[in-house]
Amino acid sequence: MIDLSTKYLGLNLRSPIIIGSCGLTNSVEKIQKIEKLGAGAVVLKSIFEEEIFFEYQGVIKEAQADGINLDQFDYLDFHLRGKKLSHYINLIQGSKEAVSIPIIASINCVYSHEWIGFAKEIQNAGADAIELNMFFLPSDFKRKSQEQEDAYFKIVEKLVNTISIPISLKISYYFSNLGHMIQRLSNTGISGIVLFNRFFSPDIDIEKLEVKPSFVFSTSSDLAQSLRWIAIMSQRVNCDLAASTGVHDGEGVIKQLLAGAKAVQMVSAFYQNKIEYIQEVTDTLKKWMTAHHYTTISEFRGKMSQSGADDPAVYERVQFMKYFN
Repeated sequence: MIDLSTKYLGLNLRSPIIIGSCGLTNSVEKIQKIEKLGAGAVVLKSIFEEEIFFEYQGVIKEAQADGINLDQFDYLDFHLRGKKLSHYINLIQGSKEAVSIPIIASINCVYSHEWIGFAKEIQNAGADAIELNMFFLPSDFKRKSQEQEDAYFKIVEKLVNTISIPISLKISYYFSNLGHMIQRLSNTGISGIVLFNRFFSPDIDIEKLEVKPSFVFSTSSDLAQSLRWIAIMSQRVNCDLAASTGVHDGEGVIKQLLAGAKAVQMVSAFYQNKIEYIQEVTDTLKKWMTAHHYTTISEFRGKMSQSGADDPAVYERVQFMKYFN
């Protein structure tokens, strides 16, 4: 009997396949369908730091205009009146009542930690964990690289001291020393790191002279970057690792698990093939496990990580000479 269960962020998942943060996880009805199709967990569609901040600011201005003495209230008394914020809390509460799979809230961070009070409300609403989607584009020429990296630790420290539910960080590979940075982040008290996040990519419409989005979906070739770093870091961190970006089929899931991932997030493939595609991905994983005589994921997880590979140096090779000689 094939057992796909795994543990991620201290949560029990019936499958390592997680639906990542996207429009497919923005309603209770969609999440119910996702559960029926066999996913292990969902990450709710992100709420952005700017949305939290601006709604809070708007409510404060309203209160001041009404002559309310703000000294007697705190941040939390006001911000949940915002429509987007209250909707997010309702989504968490409704999802927890409707399904049994873990519900992971998601916040897209910009720079500050002014929104962190809202994390308490997420916890109180019943979310099983919080995923912080963190990427600070290195385009602020006044900010040194050390300041840029320090911002991650300030936000994480504040959040770890504010809430008790598991925290995961979804980060990019744009660091001067990526391996060292992942290690340092894993020692902050967080429960997991997701490698890697995907960004809005600008393009230019040369006829309308407008900036437009491009490359909305990932491709299967994007798998290589996260696969390399999952394999390198899987035995070198003090938290769980989840793989994301470029996983488009069951084979991609298997590869990431072999590299050492505790869970695998997928999004683009479900937009392109519809959410029912979860079943095909799951079937591929089960058939592969049966063919290789595995009954549990733990039997092969990390088997092809750098520490477990016959040729560990292959994950650090960056030139093509061996393959073209």
